[in-house]
Amino acid sequence: MTNVKSIASKLRSADGAEIAEAALVLPLVFMILLGIVWFGRAFNIYSTIAQAAQQGAITAARPACATCSQASPWGTTNFPSDATVTGVVEGVLKSSNLDTAQILAKAPSPISFCVSPPGACSATIDNITVCRNVQLNPAAQPLQCGTVVSFQYPFQFYLPFTSLNLQKIILSAQAQSRMEN
Repeated sequence: MTNVKSIASKLRSADGAEIAEAALVLPLVFMILLGIVWFGRAFNIYSTIAQAAQQGAITAARPACATCSQASPWGTTNFPSDATVTGVVEGVLKSSNLDTAQILAKAPSPISFCVSPPGACSATIDNITVCRNVQLNPAAQPLQCGTVVSFQYPFQFYLPFTSLNLQKIILSAQAQSRMEN
């Protein structure tokens, strides 16, 4: 009984400042932790789409078979089709549980083509742009030709009670790979 009385007297003597401080600080700490989680997720998605674009560019720039002539022109069937390149990009995205239906088309930055008539940029039905026979570094000698793969992916923050809540940002991915001879 005396133990209960001493606890009760200690509680009565506390002015509640600790509870008020906790009530003010805990929501702020919670928001910071949520921000860390959502920015981490945005970075993870960005690195995934960058890797997907790079794998697509590598696939588009390499001949489809090991016994095919390496010096074949871009228009021959020795190089993978746009559907194959799109499949590689979507495979990388799916491996990180990203919805491939959300892919947005991205216009490639101004590019120069290696030969005349110039190569072509084609936007597939899945909004992934594949440019073939692109001059990768105009200042480089000898001329380096390759492919450029580009697309965009949306990301939406969920940070309640902040200006970032439900804010949508568009993450862009563009990668190039030179043609191997």
